[in-house]
Amino acid sequence: MRKPLIALLFLAACVPGAKDGPDAAQDYADYCSACHGATGRGDGIAAAGLSKKPADLTRLAARNGGAFPTTRVMAQIWGYAKAKGRGVMPDFAPMMTGDLVPYDGGDGIETPTPERLVALAEYLKTLQAE
Repeated sequence: MRKPLIALLFLAACVPGAKDGPDAAQDYADYCSACHGATGRGDGIAAAGLSKKPADLTRLAARNGGAFPTTRVMAQIWGYAKAKGRGVMPDFAPMMTGDLVPYDGGDGIETPTPERLVALAEYLKTLQAE
């Protein structure tokens, strides 16, 4: 009976956003809010100077049939999702380095993924408009 409890405690320590995990709200403030705004509506202080208005992050789930597109969002943040020379959003891969956690993007395969990237995507879920 002790083994399952020990395993549960070990797994709890690995969950993104756990006590010693990354501060996703701070990462959002540091890397995203200048363009996307404090509430994620695309109205940050730098937005006016951009050639294309930043995405309204509060509508990501609504624009995806009600399901938050976590893997697509992480790919955009990381820089995988855009063609070279298109769009104004920078690649944030260098800022998302650090510990890796297993992440299942819905295909049943757990892939080692930067903990900060997963935590930031989870934070963006909290910004979704009802």
